[in-house]
Amino acid sequence: MENYWIFVVMCIMLIILPGPDTALVTKNSISKGKKAGLHTVFGTLVALLIHTLATVLGLSALIVKSAFFFSILKYIGAIYLIYLGCKSIMFIMKKRPVSDNENKNKMLKFEKKSYFLQGFLCDILNPKVAVFFLTFLPQFTGSNSNAFLGFLVLGLTYTLLTMIWSIFYIYLINYISEFMKKPSTLKTVEGITGGILILFGIKLALEQR
Repeated sequence: MENYWIFVVMCIMLIILPGPDTALVTKNSISKGKKAGLHTVFGTLVALLIHTLATVLGLSALIVKSAFFFSILKYIGAIYLIYLGCKSIMFIMKKRPVSDNENKNKMLKFEKKSYFLQGFLCDILNPKVAVFFLTFLPQFTGSNSNAFLGFLVLGLTYTLLTMIWSIFYIYLINYISEFMKKPSTLKTVEGITGGILILFGIKLALEQR
């Protein structure tokens, strides 16, 4: 591998830049708490690991080269982001109360899976992540190195850096949660992040291969 530490620095800069993952983690952390944010991040990390393996095995290249599969994945991802955005905006208008403890426990178990799936689907259905792995990682593997091992190490590095930043970000949000969880602030955040997710979905739908 060539210029590994330059790769690390560039990854940090790219990870810090806000995207649909950041919007989703922010929304879930503020509205549902630290655990919800962590479950969302774990879903994202699993998706990144799958993208890494797909790149190593050459599956991502097939998706990127195929206009049909790229478009299918792109539109499904766009629809899902728009759905999450609309769902977030609807939260402002209506919030269903939980009637008893048993129902509350069942709902909490369901929500944990839901947050994980949100993070997972947000990343796995985004073909731009596959494009990023295919165009960014090869610049640092080197022409004489083992491409398989190089892609694997760089992909795992990116995933690890994403995990570190995301956990730090969630704890930072939790630290200032007293202000952020005020009803008026919560509604504002839900509305803003909902709108951002819809915009990301529309942008993804219009993305060219």
